[in-house]
Amino acid sequence: MSPLEAITLFGVMVSLAALPSSSVALVVARSATLGAINGISAAVGIVLGDLFFIALALAGLSVFADAFGNLFVVVKVVGGLYLIWFGINLLKSKPPNPHVASHQISSSSLITSFTAGVMLTLGDVKAIIFYASLFPAFVDITTVNTTQVATIVAITILSVGGVKAAYAICGARVANFAHSQKLSGMVQKATGSVLVGTGCFLVYEA
Repeated sequence: MSPLEAITLFGVMVSLAALPSSSVALVVARSATLGAINGISAAVGIVLGDLFFIALALAGLSVFADAFGNLFVVVKVVGGLYLIWFGINLLKSKPPNPHVASHQISSSSLITSFTAGVMLTLGDVKAIIFYASLFPAFVDITTVNTTQVATIVAITILSVGGVKAAYAICGARVANFAHSQKLSGMVQKATGSVLVGTGCFLVYEA
């Protein structure tokens, strides 16, 4: 993979990661309601899921999507139901006090955010096909070497992780502004609605 190809791949993955999607909704929701660190934790889970699919694609296992399709349908449904459950809880609960919430949730919700990110990504079995069709334009999968794999992993972490982390930071800032303007309840209801809608879409698409 040449430097130009690496830069091009990075640009493509940044653009795709920035598109509005269920993963963006999850990151923003966790960040807006529980702080930027939770949004970043969800982003880490999303990146890990992407790296899993990339490993399958580079190994030439795109047929894995068909062989284990039912398993990923179950994962997608479970992930969708989780988002619906979390969204409903947001719609029903009172807005948290921004001055105390950060100390209460920092140690208890990071694993939940991370797990949600992983499950949401693994529910998208089509990602295997996507990566299997994307990477041949930049690297010969049949002769891929360790250096090329390391480059792709680094590009994925920087592009997907960087974009999702930016969404997390922006989500937290919007939430902080809303708190200062007494709009936290409105933001929480909007976030809950987005999560419920995203969860329903995932279940329906499964």
